[in-house]
Amino acid sequence: MQVSKLNTLFSSLVKWILICIIVGGIVGSATALFLISLDRVTLWRSDHIWIVNFLPFIGLAIGLAYYYHGEESKKGNNLIIETHQNVESGSDSKPIPFIMVPLVFFSTLLTHVGGGSAGREGTAVQMGGAIADQLTRLFKLNTTERKTILIMGISAGFAAVFGTPIAGAIFALEIMSLKKIKQADLLLSIYTAYCAHYICLAWQVKHTIYSITTIPSISFTNLAWTMVAGLIFGLAAFVFIYLGKLFEILFSKVKFAPLRPFIGGVFIALFIVLFNSTQYIGLGIPSISNAFISPAGNFDFIIKIIITSFTLSAGFKGGEVTPLFFIGATLGNILIWFIPLPMALLAGMGFVAVFAGATNCIIASIVLGIELFGLSSGIFIGLACIMAYFTSGMTGIYASPMKQNLKYQLHESVKNIFKI
Repeated sequence: MQVSKLNTLFSSLVKWILICIIVGGIVGSATALFLISLDRVTLWRSDHIWIVNFLPFIGLAIGLAYYYHGEESKKGNNLIIETHQNVESGSDSKPIPFIMVPLVFFSTLLTHVGGGSAGREGTAVQMGGAIADQLTRLFKLNTTERKTILIMGISAGFAAVFGTPIAGAIFALEIMSLKKIKQADLLLSIYTAYCAHYICLAWQVKHTIYSITTIPSISFTNLAWTMVAGLIFGLAAFVFIYLGKLFEILFSKVKFAPLRPFIGGVFIALFIVLFNSTQYIGLGIPSISNAFISPAGNFDFIIKIIITSFTLSAGFKGGEVTPLFFIGATLGNILIWFIPLPMALLAGMGFVAVFAGATNCIIASIVLGIELFGLSSGIFIGLACIMAYFTSGMTGIYASPMKQNLKYQLHESVKNIFKI
């Protein structure tokens, strides 16, 4: 009997290691191809800026593609979250359509080549989740195992796109099932994330390096100012969420969905042409990097909030995370006006804290900050993320009722403590 159990355990271990390698290898390679392609279309757009005049027609093409071939896929990240929740609740859950992969891949490239303001993590996460779910039938996974492989796909996509495997693994768990974390899911998620990360590096993909050169001493005053900064970052996340929902309501009044990105493209193209500025389109990585070393524009963060929420609400594809990094870094940069902390530290705190507030992924945000900026800045980053998390409102950019319920419970617990 003991030998039989050991054989079963060994077979299961071999199976999951194989699945981790396959998911990490495929998703890491797909993400690498996407990042390389994204760099090339961004460079091409920079050399042929006239292409922004065609953004409305690019939007129409994206809208028509999703209208006729990806009606279900247009939910994006939320489709993967809903699938996981349906599987967990025992509801009938259809496989995530594989067409989501090419649709989001090419739609994101088109969004960026035309000058839309969007990110890239949404694409990697959607590709990761959709690819992973296809393996459910191949390996004949049961319901519990399907939930696990969805988490693995998300962690692989996030880890590969940012080069942060631990944050990617925790991010997948946070947006899926924070209240029901299993040790096996965590280990498999981390292993898959590292596989995807190193596969992506093997394809010669280089990630942007950010650094915080000066870390102040830990004192009551410095920590108090960090909390003030975190509160402001949380309010910026709230504005981003609120504007996104507002623009979605406005665009929903256009009954024929493919026309929404066409109309949105008209306004974005007009903005680029009238203001003769490309600073706020695409990923905005140069502005993020500059925020750590030189003064940013006074209104850079709010312009990026408006342009990004407008772009994504219109129906263009990509993601929110890199624009959130832009918003947080440039906002943190100008807080040096009245917060006596180093500019690079404020930019780094904003980088991750706005992300924490908008996504409700507080643990992943703190780990992301430590992976990117080092452990020495951890106390400041952690405190800023906690403040942003609690001041960004009760909703987030991902449709996850479980997360919102957890946040509500935490809010209530804190209020009860202060009542006592």
